[in-house]
Amino acid sequence: MPSAPTTSLDLTAADVVADPYPVLAAEREQHAVARHAATGTWLAFSHAAAGAVLRDRRLGRIWRDREPAAYLEPFNLLHRHQMMENEPPEHTRLRRAVAGAFNRGHVGRLRPRVRELAAGLLAEVDPDGFDVLAAYAEPLPVLVIAELVGLDRADVPALRRWSQAIVRMYEPSPGPGTVDAAVAAATEFADLVREHVARRRVQPGEDLTSDLLAAGLSEVELVAAVVLLLNAGHEASVNVFGNGLVAALRHGVRLGEVEDLPVLVEEMLRFDSALQLFERTATTDVEVGGVVVAEGERVAALLGAANRDPAVFADPDRFDAARGTNPHLAFGAGLHFCLGAPLARMELMESLDALRTTLPGLTLAGEPTSRGTFVLRGWSDVPVRG
Repeated sequence: MPSAPTTSLDLTAADVVADPYPVLAAEREQHAVARHAATGTWLAFSHAAAGAVLRDRRLGRIWRDREPAAYLEPFNLLHRHQMMENEPPEHTRLRRAVAGAFNRGHVGRLRPRVRELAAGLLAEVDPDGFDVLAAYAEPLPVLVIAELVGLDRADVPALRRWSQAIVRMYEPSPGPGTVDAAVAAATEFADLVREHVARRRVQPGEDLTSDLLAAGLSEVELVAAVVLLLNAGHEASVNVFGNGLVAALRHGVRLGEVEDLPVLVEEMLRFDSALQLFERTATTDVEVGGVVVAEGERVAALLGAANRDPAVFADPDRFDAARGTNPHLAFGAGLHFCLGAPLARMELMESLDALRTTLPGLTLAGEPTSRGTFVLRGWSDVPVRG
């Protein structure tokens, strides 16, 4: 019997973090799925295998508390009770509550507000040169998600700082400084949300937190849900915007000449995935991509590799602003498909529309600086000029 394919891929290597796609392509050509020698986790490289990992109900999100558990309890507490880290029936109950709140029309009502916020932010930039992340792409989705859950604008800077500290824990082998920062951020974030929830219990508003209060969640579930919304509700949008804009401008796209903005948005989501890795655990033996993932073993869908698979995407390493067929996996698939996808797409559409209207000849004004992370891929600054 042939041995299972293995890979020694180092996801923390500087060249992989800087540009993972050549390495991922080389791996994908050798095997659809391989066991990661360093961790024992299976890695799915092809679009078909990654899609199977995301859709197979026998591969679940099984939360394991990070160790040392006592010290990391503030971080673990927020994740243990999130819908994203649970399977049915808990996932069904938690997701239904959040989906019900979303379905009350909040996203549609936010569209004019997104346009207003975008116009206000762009009115303050210097067209001769500015950092489009710091001045525009970062503040906009944070302001939007804060308004969605009913938080004050004054809390926005802290939300962004806490979010960045927490998501760095998702990278391979976070160091002691990253762990300490995440624990502090999780503690402060949860305290803010608890205070906010307490206020809404007494004085409900027309926001998503008030809707969630009526859904019957426990206190800890409510706090975890609001933190997840605040976290995921802007982190992906910032990185999709930054990654996609850099890719588009590097490939000669002039925003003012784009004819089909929804098609451009989908290509931004595909080309340089903001989320590169999403993990599952086998609840029984499962065959994926020609290998058997045994019960209890972990398998990760490498979304960036899947979204550049030439078996699915013609000329996958070219940014095509008019790409017609685009079945990317940027929002995941299956049971855990991103609930905030409609909000993210709307924000991207409106923010790009405002940008191309205000600065139709936008170009890069220098080399962007990488965040230096693999799992949540993005830039820390993107200099542009109008």
